[in-house]
Amino acid sequence: MSLDDVRPDKAPRSVRRNIVAMGVVSFLTDISSEMTLTMLPLFLKDALGVQAAMIGLIEGLAESTAALLKFVSGWLSDRLGRRKAMTLLGYGLSALSKPFLYFAAAWESVLAVRIADRVGKGIRTAPRDALVADSADKDKQGRAFGLHRALDTAGAVWGTGIAAIVVFLSQQGARILNRSTYQRLVLAGIIPALLALVVLALFVREIRPRGKARSLLLSLVGYDRRFYFFLASVVLFTLGNSSDAFLVLRASNLGLTVVQIALMVFAFNVLYGLLAMPLGALSDKIGRRRVIFLGWAVYALIYLGFGLARAAWHVALLYVLYGLYYAAFEGTSKALVADVVPDSARRGTAYGLYQVAVGITALAASSIAGVLWQLLSPAAPFYFGSAMVLAAALLLWVGVRPWQEA
Repeated sequence: MSLDDVRPDKAPRSVRRNIVAMGVVSFLTDISSEMTLTMLPLFLKDALGVQAAMIGLIEGLAESTAALLKFVSGWLSDRLGRRKAMTLLGYGLSALSKPFLYFAAAWESVLAVRIADRVGKGIRTAPRDALVADSADKDKQGRAFGLHRALDTAGAVWGTGIAAIVVFLSQQGARILNRSTYQRLVLAGIIPALLALVVLALFVREIRPRGKARSLLLSLVGYDRRFYFFLASVVLFTLGNSSDAFLVLRASNLGLTVVQIALMVFAFNVLYGLLAMPLGALSDKIGRRRVIFLGWAVYALIYLGFGLARAAWHVALLYVLYGLYYAAFEGTSKALVADVVPDSARRGTAYGLYQVAVGITALAASSIAGVLWQLLSPAAPFYFGSAMVLAAALLLWVGVRPWQEA
């Protein structure tokens, strides 16, 4: 039997290494993305003079574009019974689009590149997550996604660290990011993105899901009711979860320099990376809901703190602690999808539905945040986000029983 055509219930140990290989791909891709995209809000604001509401719209349109494609690509990977080719196509499109930010001179060109990059993300994400789920043992989904998140975030640590060094060497203590510095970041990000494609092509193996998708139609029915409740709770949460670009803008608003912002994001990613796998493994033992509630509680307090912050060091500390929310929620939520969708032949579609629910709501969330920022105050979006997570937590508590008790 070829490693390129195995099924999850018969997968040899080497196929389990898919999780590590996919993590390495994400590690290299995140080095590139963090170097290129973390400073993009500052580039838009400082170099191109774009207002906060437009930055929110750009981020919202980009993420919503990705989400819509995640649904289609996830369903198609189920229908074909293959995940790797679509994952490779998605990573390839993102790697080839981001270098065009070097030439961006207006927000329209930035929007075009962001949408192209997010199209790539939309194509790859659901098939990739389904491939990770199919590569993991049933009782170790949390650990598998935690490991993938940890490696992904390790790339973010390296990416933000390199970005901080480049900015320091280029303009040191400046509070405004200039165009030439950002162009250096874009150029430096090309190499790891290309290396990620090599690793994906050579070391990731295809795992055929059990069975086949039952219909050519994009179906929203036939899933466990807990899956729908989880989607609804995530929609409520995401409505208040505006783009992290607003956190970067808040840091700049309260006086952090460009280098300090880069170091702040670096420290956030360190905490996220260190906790992602332990919290994922913890969810295997005590249940997904408890770990998600932990992450959401931290999120509510952090967003409330962003609203109340009055000094630069407040923002820096809160942003670093924000990594705890990501570590508790990101991998665990994907493991929960695998739990409530045990049919591996439908997981690609399920992950796509999950992502499209997040992405469509993200457009509204970022737009709402931009309007609240400009019409009320820079603190207003964070008060709103802190309130929405409480409603989401209540719905999750009522509608999604712990999977171990199902």
